[in-house]
Amino acid sequence: MTSDAILVLNAGSSSIKFELFEIVGGDAETRFEGQMEGIGASPHLIARDATRHVLADHRWAGPDVSNHGAALEVIAKELSPAMAGRRIIAVGHRVVHGGPDLVAPVLIDDAVMARLEALAPLAPLHQPHNIAGIAASRARLPGVPQVACFDTSFHRSHAWEADTFGLPPEFYARGIRRYGFHGLSYEYIAANLAEEEPALASGRVVVAHLGNGSSLCAMRGGRSVDSTMGFTALDGVPMGTRCGQIDPGVLLHLLMTEGMEPAALQKLLYGNAGLKGMSGISQDVRDLEASAEPRAAQALAYYAWRVRREVGALAAALGGLDALVFTAGIGENARDLRARICEGLGFLGIELDPVRNQANEREISRPGAATRVLVRATDEEGMIARHVLNLLRRSK
Repeated sequence: MTSDAILVLNAGSSSIKFELFEIVGGDAETRFEGQMEGIGASPHLIARDATRHVLADHRWAGPDVSNHGAALEVIAKELSPAMAGRRIIAVGHRVVHGGPDLVAPVLIDDAVMARLEALAPLAPLHQPHNIAGIAASRARLPGVPQVACFDTSFHRSHAWEADTFGLPPEFYARGIRRYGFHGLSYEYIAANLAEEEPALASGRVVVAHLGNGSSLCAMRGGRSVDSTMGFTALDGVPMGTRCGQIDPGVLLHLLMTEGMEPAALQKLLYGNAGLKGMSGISQDVRDLEASAEPRAAQALAYYAWRVRREVGALAAALGGLDALVFTAGIGENARDLRARICEGLGFLGIELDPVRNQANEREISRPGAATRVLVRATDEEGMIARHVLNLLRRSK
């Protein structure tokens, strides 16, 4: 007997993350997940089932898997035994930027593809690769519905003053506004809190999505009120290789006085800034915490300072704070960095329990603290699968 399944793809510059969900009793349940990394260089495919059993683990010596289309062919071939008895009825794609108009998951056709391509300059590290994954999937699975789910959608509930810049209004009308990102992650955390902590979810919550890409989001009643990221995914706190907030006068100086070319400036801001650029060592917090180099310590101190600063700013946007939630790779695992971020936030009622924090418990604040501090795993792929399933139901 054949069962229906949804495939979720998250395509990067040289990788494709994938997860297969089987539809069981009206819900999407994960069956296997993995990624193909090193596309075009030294390809490596790893996949595990829901019990973490390894289904595939293969490396290639050279660039035999040259593009996203070839990667999907290899993934399909290697995982064909795991696909036995399952029929893909839709593919969900993470797309970073939906612009001002694409505010909900949408079935992808040629017109939607053109709109996604027009937004590529606003997310140069992500959007072109998201599009490449979609194109490869459409070619590999013709006739199967393809659904785009946007990182910007969750933030479309912002008030005008949280979205605009201090520019004449015609710029806002042209789409130059604050969009916010990591929305699929924030949406998942909001849904998780609504299920587990409904009273808390209805209140004032700041979620810190801290990873190679980092941002924070202020939520009230499970809806986004403000976010640290803006027009692009460069804004806000520093990240693995991205600078975060920077005085625009610095950019004008580099362009007009020092004669830096726009392409070189883009490479600096997106690829050689943040933790990597400041430390000169690595973008990985684990490497920096293990290093004795002063620049590593300085980079971590700056990161913690900026995140702490934004927690306070977002608490002001909410008019107070009921909970701080850490998620994503750094947020879920970097215990010492979490402690440094929370230092000095006692005025917001934040008191970390050192034992709970080091044990990486789901709640790491002291018992009885006025503001709760939680650690939650995020699941962007699971959120995409839910969106795809809901869209298919509405399309019937």
